[in-house]
Amino acid sequence: MKKIALVLALFAFGFANAQAPLEEGGFQLNGGFGATTYGASAYAGLEYGLMKDISIGGEISYQSYGATTAISGYGNDYNINAIGVQANGSYHFNELLQIPSKFDVYAGANVNYYSWSKNDYGVNSVGLGVHAGGRYFFTDNLGVNVQLGGGNVFSGVKVGITYKL
Repeated sequence: MKKIALVLALFAFGFANAQAPLEEGGFQLNGGFGATTYGASAYAGLEYGLMKDISIGGEISYQSYGATTAISGYGNDYNINAIGVQANGSYHFNELLQIPSKFDVYAGANVNYYSWSKNDYGVNSVGLGVHAGGRYFFTDNLGVNVQLGGGNVFSGVKVGITYKL
């Protein structure tokens, strides 16, 4: 019983002392899964603390989906794969809004390039978008994130983990 109490106390201490916002000069890895109107995706990215409350980063993502549609009585099967590369910038609101340090609330803009392939042909696309999200850090280095984005080829929600390097 004492061991269980000790483990729970250490676990709670880790939650209470988590430090969230990305510091100037710091790096963090983000990765997870997303959901769009077209289907599921996977993503991984790196973020850099450019200056106080401002970060820049890059991300790669992959999305695949397919369907069978009926057009004038004929079946039409298709499979689409999309690979994306994105650059983004974010403003972190913790200090401005006096948010506790285990949280990280941010919003920003991004520019992206996607290469889509549908059955036998491909299309390339460039887009601009906005995003808003938040992270909750369990420890100094490990947290979960949720982000909403729109206005580009990846419009939807992303959920994943964040690890500070």
